[in-house]
Amino acid sequence: MRRAAVQAFRSARRPCLRKFARSRFALTPSSHSHGLGYRSLSTRRNSITVLTSSMQVRVFQGALVAAAVAAGAFYASRGTQSFGTSTSSVADQSRSLSSSTGTAETAEVTRRALVVDHEQLFTGTITGDGPVSKETDDQGRKVLEMLTPEQATHKLRKNEESWIVGRGQGVVRYDVVQIPSNDPIEDDHAEKIIEVPQNMAATENGASASDWMFWGVFDGHGGWVTSAKLRQTLISFVARELNTTYKSALADPALRFPTPESIEKAIKTGFLRLDNEIVHESVRKVTKAQSKNVAAELLAPALSGSCALLSFYDSRSKLLRVACTGDSRAVLGRRGANGKWTATPLSEDQTGGTASEAERLRKEHPGEPNVVSSGRVLGGLEPSRAFGDASYKWSLQTHAEMKKFYFTRHLNPRLKTPPYVTAEPVITTTKVEPEKGDFVVMATDGLWEMLTNEEVVGLVGQWLEAQKGTNGQNARTDSWLKSWFSTQKETLPIELNGADSDASGQRAPLRQTQWGTTMSMNERFVIEDKNAATHLVRNALGGKDQDQVSALLTLPPPHSRRYRDDLTVEVIFFGEGSVTGNVTLNKEASAPVPEVKPKL
Repeated sequence: MRRAAVQAFRSARRPCLRKFARSRFALTPSSHSHGLGYRSLSTRRNSITVLTSSMQVRVFQGALVAAAVAAGAFYASRGTQSFGTSTSSVADQSRSLSSSTGTAETAEVTRRALVVDHEQLFTGTITGDGPVSKETDDQGRKVLEMLTPEQATHKLRKNEESWIVGRGQGVVRYDVVQIPSNDPIEDDHAEKIIEVPQNMAATENGASASDWMFWGVFDGHGGWVTSAKLRQTLISFVARELNTTYKSALADPALRFPTPESIEKAIKTGFLRLDNEIVHESVRKVTKAQSKNVAAELLAPALSGSCALLSFYDSRSKLLRVACTGDSRAVLGRRGANGKWTATPLSEDQTGGTASEAERLRKEHPGEPNVVSSGRVLGGLEPSRAFGDASYKWSLQTHAEMKKFYFTRHLNPRLKTPPYVTAEPVITTTKVEPEKGDFVVMATDGLWEMLTNEEVVGLVGQWLEAQKGTNGQNARTDSWLKSWFSTQKETLPIELNGADSDASGQRAPLRQTQWGTTMSMNERFVIEDKNAATHLVRNALGGKDQDQVSALLTLPPPHSRRYRDDLTVEVIFFGEGSVTGNVTLNKEASAPVPEVKPKL
C-alpha cells in the first residue's frame, strides 16, 4: 500500500497512451464497439489538442488514481450493472437521455467515461450504444462508464435531510447529508431534542420549559457496528447523566444551576459508561453465556471502533458544548462587523499525529518508544480516542481468553500496558449568539481531508449570502434559484486570518494535493444545492469541476476509499425563527421520502 501510495503522487505519465488510441480503436466500430480518441497528455487544460473526435479525453491534474486500475472489473462487459442511482443501469439512462435529443434514426448515443491508467485518471465521451469493455489494451487500462452530472447530483442528494426547527429556542434549522465510500457506509449520525420542564431546568423569564438539543456524527472504522451502536445509545447515556446533574443542582439551594465543571463531568461520564458497556461489559456477558452466537452479537461493537462528535445546546443558557472523541471536527461560523465570517474550531483532531495526544500517550506509557509510531497508536490505529477498538483496551488476559474461545483479532506485538485508547472526550464550551446568525458545521474527517475550516465556513457563508431576498426558510423553489444565481459572488466571505490550523492541532486537507488541484478557492466553488451540507460535499469533491465530481462519485468501493472517505456533514443554523412548537421536514432540501405501500 505504501508503494502504491507513492506511485499515486507521481506526476510522470505513461507514453504509450497515444499508441493505444491509434491501435485498438482505429478499427471500424461494429454495433457493439466504440470509436475512442484521446486528447494529448498535457496536464494544462488550455494546451490540450484533439487527436481524434469520437472520444474526447482529458487528464486530471496530478495523479488521481493508481490502485483503482481494478475498479473497471466492477463493470462487466455485458453492460448490465446498476450504478446505484436507480434500478436501471447508467448505460440505459444515458442512452435514453441521448436519444431524446433527436429522432430514433438520427440520434447518436454519447456517454461519459473514465479511462483508468496505472497512474492517472482520464475522462472523456464514448460514441456508440454497445457495452463498455473491461479491458482496453495490453497495458491494463480500464474504461468505466461515468456518472453524468445529473446522476452525480442524484447520488449527492440521495441521503440529504433538512429540518426546520420551530421551537423558538435559538435553533432555526439543521441540514444533514451522507455520502458513502465504504460499502456499507461506516459513518452514522443522530439528532434529538429533549424538552426539559421548568421545575428541572430552572428556566428564566417565565419560560415554561427549555430545550436540550443534541447532534452527533460518528465516524466508524473497521466496520459499521460501533457507529450504529452510538447512533442508538450515546445521546441517551449523556442525557441520563445530565438529568441527574441538573436535579442535584436544583436540590442545592446554593446552586440552582449546575456548575460548568459538573456538566462537563456528566458528558464525560456518559461517554465512558457507554464505552465500558461496549468493551468490558460485553466480555462479562459473553463469558457468562458461553455462546458463540451471543459473542458474535455482543463483541462486534467492541472489535470495530468509532469516533464520536456530540454537540449539546442548552437553550436556556445559549451555551453549546462540543464533546470530541477522535478526529471528527466542529467549526463555528460567526459574522463580523465587516460582513465577513470567521471560522473558530470547536474541537481538536485527536490522532497519534497530534502533538498533545502523542505527548499524553507517552506519559501514560513510559518506556514504550513505539506507543506512537508514524502518527498512529502502536503503529496501527490513527485516532487516539475512540469507542470500541477493544484490541487497544483489553488486558492481555482478556485478549488471550477471547482469542482462545471466540473470533477476536490477533494481538498487536507492541501491546504491553493497555489501555492505549480512551473514549473520554475533550469538551469545549461556546456562547452562541442566535441573534447574529451563528452556525456550526460538524463533520467526519472525510470532509476535513478536502476543505479547510475557512473554506467550509466561507462556503456556508456564501450559501447564506446567496439566499438574500428569500422569504423565510420555506421560500418557493423559484425564489431560491433566482436568489442563488443572482447574488452569487466570486469570492468567499471569509476572514482568512481567522483560526490558525497549525496552532489548533488540526491537519491540513490532503486530498487537494492528491488530486493535483491547483485552482484557488474562489475558482473552485459553485452554489447549486438547497441543502447546505450537500453544498459543502459537492464543493469538497470538485465544485465547478463537474468531471472531477462525477469521477470521484463513479469509482466503486473498495477503490473509492483510496481517494475519498465516507462523508457525514451536519450544518446547524442558530437564529430567532418562528415559533410553531414543531420540527418539520424541509422538503425543498431533503431527498424524497419513498411512498410506503400497504402490505397485503
